[in-house]
Amino acid sequence: MKVVLFCGGFGTRLREYSETIPKPMVPIGFRPILWHLMKYYAHFGHRQFILCLGYRGDVIKEYFLKYDECLSNDFVLTRGGREVRLYRRDIEDWEITFADTGLQANIGQRLKAVERYLDGEEMFLANYSDNLSDLNLVSYVEHFGRHDAIGGFVSVRPHQTFHMVSFGDGNLVTDIQDMRKSEVWINGGFFIFRRQIFDFLQTGDELVEKPFQRLIGKQALITYRHHGFWACMDTLKDKQMFDDLAAKGQMPWAVWQPGSAAISGPGAGGAED
Repeated sequence: MKVVLFCGGFGTRLREYSETIPKPMVPIGFRPILWHLMKYYAHFGHRQFILCLGYRGDVIKEYFLKYDECLSNDFVLTRGGREVRLYRRDIEDWEITFADTGLQANIGQRLKAVERYLDGEEMFLANYSDNLSDLNLVSYVEHFGRHDAIGGFVSVRPHQTFHMVSFGDGNLVTDIQDMRKSEVWINGGFFIFRRQIFDFLQTGDELVEKPFQRLIGKQALITYRHHGFWACMDTLKDKQMFDDLAAKGQMPWAVWQPGSAAISGPGAGGAED
């Protein structure tokens, strides 16, 4: 299936980076988070990407036009640097469509803008470009295929430290608890859609608001609860968390690496129907 990635946001909460590069290009180690996400999908056999570009889309284009596979692969250097022989390659079998979807467009508008690039696709995958997971994509796709739904997304437990507050008359607090210890589930992205999603997407719609409400009204939206690793890069604190994991060699989202716990077979990755 083709994979639509929303890459056009400003990333204002990562301002130290977003003033010069778009959020999907913020690095984890020596590769941007966008690369890590694309590498994840490619591991499961989905190597046709549609990048919905907006803010500083030129940076993303230039990165791939000048892509250096030596940075993430073993290679042999000979003839004083005039000849390089790679032992393996990263993106040789990837197909990437770079689509300008507007500077101020929301997610729904960006998806609508690339509808023509999805001709002939019965189903397709989509995602934000700032979150990573060890989700077993094979199990997730099979789960969706067993239902007649038009849209699906992954539900995850929040990983940020926020406190949920309940209060009564006079603003008297009746309860306060760490959201991570509550029964709250949040939208973790990792969308899957049938082509009929475009019938529910009207001009100007944000994807998760009105279109999803229309799907709910038709009983055509399902979710898939994932209990494994999921995190998004929303703030500098989040970036530091990703960097720390990468520095320790503990990258649960790197399912392509030998010995990864998230295998491509059903049942792995800590998920349930």
